[in-house]
Amino acid sequence: MDSEDAPFGYDAFRRTCPSHAVLEMLASKWVYLTVCALRRGRLRNGELARKLEGITPKMLTQTLRVLERDGLVRREIYPVIPPRVEYELTELGQNLAGLLSQIRSWAEEHVPDIKDARARASVNHNDGNAALKRERGQGRS
Repeated sequence: MDSEDAPFGYDAFRRTCPSHAVLEMLASKWVYLTVCALRRGRLRNGELARKLEGITPKMLTQTLRVLERDGLVRREIYPVIPPRVEYELTELGQNLAGLLSQIRSWAEEHVPDIKDARARASVNHNDGNAALKRERGQGRS
């Protein structure tokens, strides 16, 4: 392992490396979106659920537990009835949120480019399938 490739002594390309597991956790779209949603400050579970369109209650709970376990989110429970629970990013979570916001900005900026590339790939794929069918049809008697 080259120290330039792994300046912190970890190598995410190695399956057994702890940094590999961190990247696996970060690869979840719900982890990503939850961290970005919490960047502006504390939110309650219901507020997060409304912000993260499409997330199921079970997935939101699992995501928040993972983020709390990994030190990215802090959960605060208020002793009131009904119970009130709020979530906020820790300092480590805020650090990550800055990077994820840059990725989100890049994604939003390049949606047209990605859509165009997908459309071209779809046309090329369909043209290739049509040519393959013609070839197969010509080979039959």
